[in-house]
Parts: sequence; structure tokens; C-alpha cells
Amino acid sequence: MPRSRYANDTAIIRRTRLATARSFRVVRAGVKSGRIKSSPMTIKGLARLDQLAGQIYGNGSYWWVIAAASDIGWGLQVPGGTRLLIPDIEQVMNAVG
Repeated sequence: MPRSRYANDTAIIRRTRLATARSFRVVRAGVKSGRIKSSPMTIKGLARLDQLAGQIYGNGSYWWVIAAASDIGWGLQVPGGTRLLIPDIEQVMNAVG
């Protein structure tokens, strides 16, 4: 059986991947309702969400958190001028964990 690329990922809690459709909905709803604090950011040029997540959270696998909060779907690349919401990662982990 092939080894999962998620086997050593710190984004896995109790053997469940965090980046699921349920987690996506929880983050989106939490940000919209104000239960999860977020900060706005406008992209100046073409950017990749995994690279932004790596810079902001120290872990590029949290790209889906930014995508969920910003209501932009599952795409990794975003064009310049896109307004993103950067949620508080501790509040996100408490909400989905």
C-alpha cells in the first residue's frame, strides 16, 4: 500500500485531514459571523495561497484556510487585486478541531 503524503503532516488531527469540505464551511461561516477574527489583505500581483499561508502561518498546507475565509474556492493561484481575509489560525483550529 502506498504511503500517504499526509502521513507526517502537522495539519492532521486524530487521523482526520483538516482541509475538508466541512472544515471549509466552518471557517467560512465563522469568518462571516465574526466568531473567527480575520484581517483583510489585497494581493498586488499574482500570488499562490500556499506560499502566502507559508509566510503567514508557517505552514503552506493551511492555504485552504485563506481560501475558505475569502470565499474563493479551492484554487491555489489568485490574481492581483484580489481581496483576501486572513483568519486567526488558533481560532480556526479551535473551530474545526
